[in-house]
Amino acid sequence: MKDDHAAAEPATADCAKLDWVSGRFTLAGVWGVPAMAMLLALLLEPAPRAIVWIVMLAWMGCACIANARRCGRTHCHYTGPFFLGMAVLVTAYALGIVSLGNQPWLLLAVVFGAGNQHRLHLALSATLT
Repeated sequence: MKDDHAAAEPATADCAKLDWVSGRFTLAGVWGVPAMAMLLALLLEPAPRAIVWIVMLAWMGCACIANARRCGRTHCHYTGPFFLGMAVLVTAYALGIVSLGNQPWLLLAVVFGAGNQHRLHLALSATLT
């Protein structure tokens, strides 16, 4: 009997080639540059800051989901929806739908950082090796 499900999954060696996280330049370009843009956007007024954050979070979320589909990276299965959820939260805050207290951007940055700590670890270890 033929196992069609096993044939649909790429081999481990093929996964490493397909994984965007495994290449330091791809990792930096797809996730590092947007994260830096978000950090720099903290210097902007709230409306343009929100636009930068929404676009960058959506970009990173879609990239994670695409990477999870390409190579099956478990981490991307979690961070993709997390980034997209963050984009929805920032949108809801920017539109006045939700209130995030006295320091909303600090709260958003902390939540983003906490949810993204593994990605930071990957970037640092790729730089050091």
